[in-house]
Amino acid sequence: MVVESGARIAAGVQLGAFCYVGAGCVVGEDTVAHPRVTLYREVSVGRRCILHSGVVLGADGFGFLRVEGRHVKVPHVGTVSIADDVEIGAGSAVDRATVGVTRVGARTKIDNLVQIAHNVSIGKHCILCAQVGIAGSTTVQDYVVLGGQSAAAGHLTIGKGAKVGGQAGINGDIAPNTFVNGTPAIPYMLERRIAVLQHRLPNLFKRVDALEEQLKKSSS
Repeated sequence: MVVESGARIAAGVQLGAFCYVGAGCVVGEDTVAHPRVTLYREVSVGRRCILHSGVVLGADGFGFLRVEGRHVKVPHVGTVSIADDVEIGAGSAVDRATVGVTRVGARTKIDNLVQIAHNVSIGKHCILCAQVGIAGSTTVQDYVVLGGQSAAAGHLTIGKGAKVGGQAGINGDIAPNTFVNGTPAIPYMLERRIAVLQHRLPNLFKRVDALEEQLKKSSS
């Protein structure tokens, strides 16, 4: 375990084997970091949080500019703030903001292998299931549920209380208190109806072909 200079570890914090707490980090009371959790510099973690093995908070966001045919790294000088009572599953990552703060709100629960990109803002009481990916600068409001392997593009808003089905692809804003599914994500019941109708397309084409043959014969 390594705790760098200037880090503040509150009473009751538990740091497992091989944890790393970078310079200037703040870890609130009674938070538990299981083995091999990494907090890069100046990350803030609230009280009573649970960070499972392999969690990484504050790595650089995935930001590059193309200059003269080369990908040039954009400096990420922001930070990460995790509010109280958040739980983050094994192998998940919350990236450092380019500028400003990447935020996870109070009492939000994050499953294993979730990627939260730079400058994302996640509200309170959200549920993010396994393998969710959220691109940079997206806002996830309070009480949102994101199903497993769903993904959101950057610079959009998922409204309060919205639900997103597993493996859905979100490429635009989602209204509050709606349930969406599919790629691109559309209202759940509409997506389910389309999925059922897709299975009937082969027979429909056969019927159309048969009708066309009948029309040809009747016109000849």
